Amino acid sequence: MEQLHSPWRSKYIASFYDKNKDDCIFCAAGTSADDEQHLVITRGKLTFSIMNIYPYNSGHLMIVPYRHIPSVTDLTDDESLEVMVHLRKMISALQKISHPDGFNIGSNIGRNAGAGIDQHVHFHLVPRWQGDTNFMPILSDTKMISEDIKDLWRKLRGNL
Repeated sequence: MEQLHSPWRSKYIASFYDKNKDDCIFCAAGTSADDEQHLVITRGKLTFSIMNIYPYNSGHLMIVPYRHIPSVTDLTDDESLEVMVHLRKMISALQKISHPDGFNIGSNIGRNAGAGIDQHVHFHLVPRWQGDTNFMPILSDTKMISEDIKDLWRKLRGNL
């Protein structure tokens, strides 16, 4: 089996071990009035969308319920529906702005499944382009992201 390495994520994951267990970046973003500081793109009644500050690709974002729950099985039917509504809206906005060839959508449930934040369930939306993998992370611990995260955040907010 081949392994996919993403060494840049180690800084992101390690940042959660250093914090007080009661601190949750998703809860902080969800309750904050400063969407720009937290890169919150859009808000619904039960969920919100937020940029991933350690993206796999340009436009990598997450859909997050406001409630601090660890698993998809804890979502209410209304929360589940709103997650899907946000995913549809964000895919449409990214298609207009960035013209990706496809998307990955997923959630890592539990630390052993790869969740960097395992106590607050969230859903990743990663735009993909033909040939978007490259050699940089393997050779130099560097990921090439083609667009500034704040610029893309402004474009997404402007298209919703």
